[in-house]
Amino acid sequence: MEPSQPKDSVKHSSPVLKKKSMSETDKLKEYIISYSLNNCPEGNQGYNRILLQLCGYLGHGKSSLINSCVHVLQDRKQQFTVVAQSGEAQGGLTMERKSYPLTPTITIVDNRGCSTLNGFETGELYAQLGNFIPLDLKVEWTQGFEEMLTRLEDSELEPNFRDIIVPIFVYSVKRDVAPSEVQEMKNFLTNCRNLTGIFPLIVLTHKTSGNLTKLHDLFEGMGAEEIISVENYTAEDHTDTRGRHFQFLNLIYKALEDVDFKMQKPINKRKEWAKHKTFLFSFLHTNTPSPPFSEDCDDTPNIQGGYTVYEDSFSGHTSTHYHHYEYPQRNYPFQ
Repeated sequence: MEPSQPKDSVKHSSPVLKKKSMSETDKLKEYIISYSLNNCPEGNQGYNRILLQLCGYLGHGKSSLINSCVHVLQDRKQQFTVVAQSGEAQGGLTMERKSYPLTPTITIVDNRGCSTLNGFETGELYAQLGNFIPLDLKVEWTQGFEEMLTRLEDSELEPNFRDIIVPIFVYSVKRDVAPSEVQEMKNFLTNCRNLTGIFPLIVLTHKTSGNLTKLHDLFEGMGAEEIISVENYTAEDHTDTRGRHFQFLNLIYKALEDVDFKMQKPINKRKEWAKHKTFLFSFLHTNTPSPPFSEDCDDTPNIQGGYTVYEDSFSGHTSTHYHHYEYPQRNYPFQ
């Protein structure tokens, strides 16, 4: 951990040197619990919640990671409690995008595990990361373009400009990465970065049960900026240790560092939302092109997948219109 910054450099001071009588884990815990978006360099900019959005394959320990994060932030006198049901041995039990508040500002979000990182399963995750899908609903893998289009149109009625999302990709050290999966995972992680402005934090679970070094190097080669290895607390193994607590507190702290960095400059949330929508149409309707989003031309229509998204420069509202155009296949933005 780095020493604390001068008070006039950032409003969030480092938790490391605040109280000499406190342990490093206690300082991290205090910092996380007291964290407020109001103290970001540009203020909260209309955001009032941070979502730590978990994603990954079936049965890789996402729910157990949530139980661990909840555990390390509760009073030390409290016993370990399972709040998110885990089904790692059965290939994953979670079927909904369920939220678990950690602090008044920070919520960690469980998710249905993917069987593959391509097709409409991935499109569903992108819709979540783009703030188009509400929390605490059953995750149904979209079966077609028209179905997702309807859901995106519904999101226009009440667009979510309140949540800032930090993507967290969970992968178990018990499972090797197939060569065919490497490019899929790299594309997915890059798309997550471009949708949220934050490269996904990589959490390697079951760190003592496989080749940790090999997987660490693999994800680093995919561009990962933060790779954190953990051994989750579980109902069968929940003996508290200082080092084990630190792993999960450090994960949350790294997520908050990414939020601070993103919030150092003004954010045009309506333009970001329109950009995300453009990408999703392009991804779901892969036989048509989608030109990159232009920040300089608010009223210029963007053609995507036979659909045009218009943004009114006065009100900031967007509307979508369908066209029966045929285009040759091309490469798409963010991929």
